[in-house]
Amino acid sequence: MTGPDRPQDVRGAGTASPRRRPWRSRPRRGRAGPLTYLVLIGLTVVSVFPLYWTLIAATRSNAEINSVPPPMVPGPNLLKNIDLAYDEIDLTKAIVNSLIVSGTIAVGTVMFCTLAGFAFAKLRFRFRSVLFGLTIGTMMIPPSLGAIPLYMMMVELGWIDHLQAVVLPTLVSAFGVFFMRQYLVEALPNELLEAGWVDGASTFRVFRSVVLPIARPAMAVLGMLVFLQAWNDFFWPILALTANNPTVQVALNNLGQGYVPDRSVIMAGTFLTTVPVIAVFALLGRQIVGGIMQGAVKG
Repeated sequence: MTGPDRPQDVRGAGTASPRRRPWRSRPRRGRAGPLTYLVLIGLTVVSVFPLYWTLIAATRSNAEINSVPPPMVPGPNLLKNIDLAYDEIDLTKAIVNSLIVSGTIAVGTVMFCTLAGFAFAKLRFRFRSVLFGLTIGTMMIPPSLGAIPLYMMMVELGWIDHLQAVVLPTLVSAFGVFFMRQYLVEALPNELLEAGWVDGASTFRVFRSVVLPIARPAMAVLGMLVFLQAWNDFFWPILALTANNPTVQVALNNLGQGYVPDRSVIMAGTFLTTVPVIAVFALLGRQIVGGIMQGAVKG
């Protein structure tokens, strides 16, 4: 059979072979170029330099810090400056107080905000949207606006110059509730909750056995953020505490006082009080990053 009525053999050699897709059909992984490394090195230097300068200033004298050009390598006066700092304030007590305050606030905020975030994300109750809107609305109120009534409340309770005056007002934060609620909305399947309830588990049992393992990455991140915020908080502790029972920031405020502030002593105290924060991040940083990556994998 010839002509146009002849059937075409799709497997024959006479037919034109279909064009193959170009190599772009298989995506290639991008490789970092020299510019990427330069940018990353620059950002690292900018981030680490303040801490490095704190170390330099803590190991030099006040005259050497104010010299031109300033020294760029550490000196031999670190222990001497730390001794001078201890002569002025009790840094050990300040560090212990800050560890107690920051650790308690971090644990309390993580637990309470996880409970509230789970309720707002997955439970059904009346006025849920209204209550969540009011909670988020408190983020717009400046903390200084409530300082006077809060201080009067602490005076009535007799808690001035006690650590509970710093801990209790900050055990729950609107940001923490919002953060955990948004995470659980996306990461917690409704099917797991329904399966637990069908098996007869109570809401608290479901929260303990199902919600907490899934929320662990977000809880680790929130705990680290809250710990750092509580450690660096200055406004409320300087009002509620005195130099007799200070946190780190209150103690550093009373360091290096005089007609000419001794910046070397101030930097020595600052560097010493920064070491616990670096140690906490060094111990928990890998677990936090690993938890974030584990929580990002969907199976």
